[in-house]
Amino acid sequence: EVQKLNQQLEEKNGEIQQMINQPPYEKEREILRLQKTLAEKEKAQATSDVLCRSLTDETHQLQRKLASTAEMCQHLAKCLEEKQRKEKGNSDDHIPTERSNQLLDNETSLQALICNLQDENRMLKQKVAHV
Repeated sequence: EVQKLNQQLEEKNGEIQQMINQPPYEKEREILRLQKTLAEKEKAQATSDVLCRSLTDETHQLQRKLASTAEMCQHLAKCLEEKQRKEKGNSDDHIPTERSNQLLDNETSLQALICNLQDENRMLKQKVAHV
């Protein structure tokens, strides 16, 4: 490994000697090329930073939306339980009414929405990690 590192050091020294021996206009051209490369990398980094902030903001918005949706689901589940208890108490033959069916449909659609939001949140987290 030391020999490998010494060889790499010799190669770098050779490159430095080549640079020193180059005519001034070639040095200037190399400097300009390196400056251009640096500017491109800085621009790419700035774009990446903007995208990360945007994804972070969107993730926070989705998390808040998911939390409010979960809260709504819990509230609807409680309402459904209370309604079912009341109906069960009123009659032994519990026949679901249109309102309870509506609550079940709402709960199902909210659960589907929660699943979708969780999937989207997971994908956004993966994008953030990738960026």
